[in-house]
Amino acid sequence: MAVIAVDIAGAPYDVRIGRGLLDDLGAECGARLRKRRVPIVTDANVHAIWGDRVAAALSRAGHEAVFRVLPAGEQTKSWQSLAETADWLLDEEVERGDHIIALGGGVIGDLTGFAAAILKRGCNFIQVPTTLLAQVDSSVGGKTAINTAAGKNLVGAFHQPALVLADLAALDTLPQRELRAGYAEVIKYGLIDDAPFFGWCEANGAALLAGDGDARAYAVAHSVAAKARIVAADEKELNGTRALLNLGHTFGHALEAQTGFSDRLLHGEAVALGMVLAARYSARRGMVDAAAARRVGAHVAAAGLPAALQGLGLNCNGAALVAHMLHDKKMDAGTLPFLLLAGIGRTVLVKDVDLADVAAFLDGELSA
Repeated sequence: MAVIAVDIAGAPYDVRIGRGLLDDLGAECGARLRKRRVPIVTDANVHAIWGDRVAAALSRAGHEAVFRVLPAGEQTKSWQSLAETADWLLDEEVERGDHIIALGGGVIGDLTGFAAAILKRGCNFIQVPTTLLAQVDSSVGGKTAINTAAGKNLVGAFHQPALVLADLAALDTLPQRELRAGYAEVIKYGLIDDAPFFGWCEANGAALLAGDGDARAYAVAHSVAAKARIVAADEKELNGTRALLNLGHTFGHALEAQTGFSDRLLHGEAVALGMVLAARYSARRGMVDAAAARRVGAHVAAAGLPAALQGLGLNCNGAALVAHMLHDKKMDAGTLPFLLLAGIGRTVLVKDVDLADVAAFLDGELSA
């Protein structure tokens, strides 16, 4: 098992990565579980696969699993789900010193973490991510949120987990589409500031997606270590370092909004296409050569992820996508910074982007 420390001032915690953690959940959580009844928030898909095994693991440690099972999908990150989950936790008499378990992907982790952040002004929670995307990205770093009509993740809080348990065995149960979507976030770490890791992805991504256990273990551990380093340097995105983790997200969130936060476009798929668009727009601005942009698009396409706008069947123009971007959390004094590429492994924050030019660029991508 790999153990990676996330060195957050005042709230450090470990990310444990290995196989069999779910079957040993009670022992892994240890004294954090203070009561017999353990509240677990999950979704229907995860519960069907792992619910009985998790309940049995907790029972062996003298606990009783109590599940709140939510519908799978991005729509669950809503005001209604948040309110109902908070009420359920209150009915369970959760105290501030207790630990709520988030068992699932990014949707469950975000929703549960936000509920924990606001319940009694802050309760503890444990992330047990079951998707590749959640294991390499969303379970680490303490960003929690829900979606609103205005956009994605616009209501939330920074609230660090007490522990992250990433069981690699859970990846064996993922549908291939979900696995590919999570792989987009692995690619991202190479493009941010680690060109050799992007090269590793090009050489090993196909094996990872095909089930190679060593490749999966390496990718998860390397990605978590990268995120832990960035988060420790800028927990609340105050100095610009953590903003690098949003590569692909400005374009991607606009695409998610345009497709109604539905399964037409999974979050990881939107990020993958967003990174391709960021690379192509960087080439348009002369920041990176066209060959590098083609290299990004080629690897995203080789991973079975969307690498062009045409296949999405969008009924909009570039201006409509830019309008979604105006709700981006990075907006500052009416200006939207963009994460763009200065090279493979060199992502930079650019604050002088002309949104009219972005709209024109997107018009060209839509009609290409």
